[in-house]
Amino acid sequence: MFGNSHQVASNQDGPHEQLAAVVARHLAHPWRAPVAAHTRTAFADAADWRAAQGAQRPLVLDSGCGTGRSSVWLAGQHPEALVIGLDQSGERLRRGHLRFDPLPSNLLLLRAEAADFWRLAVEAGWRVQEHCLFYPNPWPKSAHLRRRWHGHPVFPVLLQLGGQLRLRSNWPVYLEEMRRALVLAGATAQVSALPGAMTPVTDFEEKYHASAHPLGELLGNLEPARAL
Repeated sequence: MFGNSHQVASNQDGPHEQLAAVVARHLAHPWRAPVAAHTRTAFADAADWRAAQGAQRPLVLDSGCGTGRSSVWLAGQHPEALVIGLDQSGERLRRGHLRFDPLPSNLLLLRAEAADFWRLAVEAGWRVQEHCLFYPNPWPKSAHLRRRWHGHPVFPVLLQLGGQLRLRSNWPVYLEEMRRALVLAGATAQVSALPGAMTPVTDFEEKYHASAHPLGELLGNLEPARAL
C-alpha cells in the first residue's frame, strides 16, 4: 500500500481567482491574533538554545517537520548552521526523538504553532538563511485558500523572516499559488520538478514518490520582498 497514495483532489484546476486580493489584504493589514502560550515557551527555549550554540550562526527553519526526518537531513546539509524543526504535534516529535537518537548537535526539535513562532521570531529580530516547508497540508478545497501559507494572514511574517524559501508539494497548484503570492509581494521565485532519481527527505515525500505523484519544488528569494 506504500505506493498507492491518492493524488490531491480539488475543485480548483488552477490558481485561486481570489489569490491576489487575499494576498493584498494580508500585506496591508498585519495579523494580530493572540500567540499560543506553549509557543511562547518554545520560542524562549529556542532563544536560549541559540544563545548557547552561538546566535551568530546561520539559522535554518524546518516548519511542519513531523518526526524530524527532514530536519536531520538539513542539519547534515548545513553543519555550520543551527536548524530548528517545528511541529504542532508533540507525539510526532516524541517519535522523532526516538527514531533519530541522538539528534545532531546543531538541531533542535520543538512543539510549536509555526505561525506563532514566526511572529515571535520576527519580533525578536531573527532572520533565517533558509526556511523549509516540506509538503504542508494543501487544504485543496477552494474555500480553504486562507489556510494555505500564501493565503494565511501570517504570510507577510513569512516574508519578513527573509532568506531562501524552499517549498515542496505534490500539488502543482499550491506551488504556483505561492510563486504568484511571492511575486505580488516583490520577491522572486521559481518552480521546478523534482528529479525522478531523487532521494526523499521526508516520509511524505517517500510515499508520494513511490506513488508517482508530480513532485515539485519552489525556491524563493525573500530578500527583495516588500518591507512591511
